[in-house]
Amino acid sequence: MESLHLTRCSINTATLGHREPLDVTIDRIARAGFGGLAPWRHEVESADVSKIARQIRAHELKVSGYCRSTYFPASTREQRLANIQSNVRALNDAAELGAECFVMVVGGLPEASRDLSAARLQIQDGIGALLEAARRLGVRLAIEPLHPMYASERSVVNTIEQANAIARELDPHNDGFLGVAVDVYHCWWDPALETGVASLGDDKRIFAYHVSDWLVPTTDMLLDRGMMGDGVIDLQGFRRAIEKAGYAGMVEVEIFSRDNWWKLPPDQILQTCAARLRTVC
Repeated sequence: MESLHLTRCSINTATLGHREPLDVTIDRIARAGFGGLAPWRHEVESADVSKIARQIRAHELKVSGYCRSTYFPASTREQRLANIQSNVRALNDAAELGAECFVMVVGGLPEASRDLSAARLQIQDGIGALLEAARRLGVRLAIEPLHPMYASERSVVNTIEQANAIARELDPHNDGFLGVAVDVYHCWWDPALETGVASLGDDKRIFAYHVSDWLVPTTDMLLDRGMMGDGVIDLQGFRRAIEKAGYAGMVEVEIFSRDNWWKLPPDQILQTCAARLRTVC
């Protein structure tokens, strides 16, 4: 399999630990030779969005994704509507940044709830309500299924099949604005992975592809992701499946590593990402 060229690779800014202002991070990523980045809302919203967008364009970087949505489920109708409006505001920033997609981590159970079905229905309704704004602004929505360990708090959408079923239900004519972000960390375990990826490819709904690795043991369910090649995920096999399904977009590194990588100098992290993307992904 052909080695990845860095111009096809993106760095999710969380990989560097959010230790520096976004403008500094953008310059670092460009200097290291990567073709894109995926910023987070708290970084963009605390800066001048237009200035950040100009800086990204000046470096000729792509924005592989904009992270991430406000969770959709809530205990009251008023809060659910407020969550949708929060996401509409983020979509406007995603449009200004030229993001290839708005990544939706959709949310878990509302407070004091045990009703998974109701939470999933709220999510579907929320995405449906957001879709009109996405079309108007020209920003694609990418549902990101999360590992089942996050179902209580972060996402009750946990498989590629689930995410694609929501996309098919809400966008049966597939006008190109609703798809899926496939993250190896969340999906590698799925026994239906290959068929799920193939179905996404048939529907042309793979909007993003994120890489990292699953460490053994994993010491923190959120903040102990591995650098590619340090864990047990068959990254090259995963990439073959994604590319066989027709995906030719950015390969985005997204690593949360509080006790390991985030303690290292940002340029060292970027150098390691570049080496691993070329050799093990």
